[in-house]
Amino acid sequence: MVTRRNLLLGAGTAAVAVGSAAWANKNGMGSMAEYKTAVAELRRIPTTAPETRDLIRYASLAPNGHNTQPWLFRPGKNGIAILPDFGRRTPVVDPDDHHVFVSLGCAAENLALAAAAAGRAGEIEFDPAGGGTVLVRFGTGNGGEQALFDAIPRRQSTRADYDGSTVGAPDLRLLRAAAAVPGVDLVLITERPPMDQLRDLIIAGNTAQIGDPAFIAELKHWLRFSPNAALRSGDGLFSAASGNPALPEWMGPWLFDRVFTVKAERERYSRQIASSAGIAVFVGAEAEPAHWVQVGRACQRFALQATALGLKCAFLNQPVEVPGLRADLSALVGLPGRRPDIVMRFGRGAALPFSARRPLEAVMV
Repeated sequence: MVTRRNLLLGAGTAAVAVGSAAWANKNGMGSMAEYKTAVAELRRIPTTAPETRDLIRYASLAPNGHNTQPWLFRPGKNGIAILPDFGRRTPVVDPDDHHVFVSLGCAAENLALAAAAAGRAGEIEFDPAGGGTVLVRFGTGNGGEQALFDAIPRRQSTRADYDGSTVGAPDLRLLRAAAAVPGVDLVLITERPPMDQLRDLIIAGNTAQIGDPAFIAELKHWLRFSPNAALRSGDGLFSAASGNPALPEWMGPWLFDRVFTVKAERERYSRQIASSAGIAVFVGAEAEPAHWVQVGRACQRFALQATALGLKCAFLNQPVEVPGLRADLSALVGLPGRRPDIVMRFGRGAALPFSARRPLEAVMV
């Protein structure tokens, strides 16, 4: 899933950063070429029917909050269990583990699509007695959603400006149909006045988060500034994956403290929302883990369909993460009294470097 942060570098600061990066590349920072090669290998499409490890690799390419990858996979004879890894939770931004279970739903949808492509289409079940485990049971059917399966390695959370073009009604219908998961409502906002209202909620949420030292400390813990650091950990939010220069690890935190400001973030979100074709808001029927998993499935199917259509997506979850803004968001989308779960902008734009993933050995039990 499923959150989004990136540094906003001014022209002068960026020039300094690029110069420092050139120096640091000779001093252990690593190169973007090596990073891209390593990450591409993680996303390599098998030339034969996916085996169990391939299925888990597809699942692990799902979006997730702060790229913490809060999941563990347990293969069994009749399927694969996806367990929440609470050791990788983010308690400040996600105190009730909402994002953890949404992330599990995203991973389960990838896994189910991959299993179907391998002729093992089955069912997804939630097991509350198992600590919130999601079970993907294998069957014997073939999947009929090849476009969504093919989009799994290409999907990314593209945290950049889009080109401002609109998305036509036929494609919007395809997006709605793809995201039709039981227990989840999808509201698509494509008109500018309500998009501007939602922008104001996003900025208000971001402003509140920037003013919280605990939030900033947790965010910085998951930031990765150099290719080597991103590959070494296999997780976290890599600056280059947000369209910014890779930096030496010693410089990144120092620069972050100086450029991650309310003003800079307000300008960035205003620009990026203005360049987007629309915003999707996902709302589960109930505010509890089983429905959060369903929300994850729905938003992942939306993102995969968007990818298949040549669209990009990025999460804007501040009005979900700041409790005081949830009522305003649910009222804006016409679902008063419900807890909103995911906010995602979409549009057309250029691809950015992909985020890293941990090795399979680290996520299998």
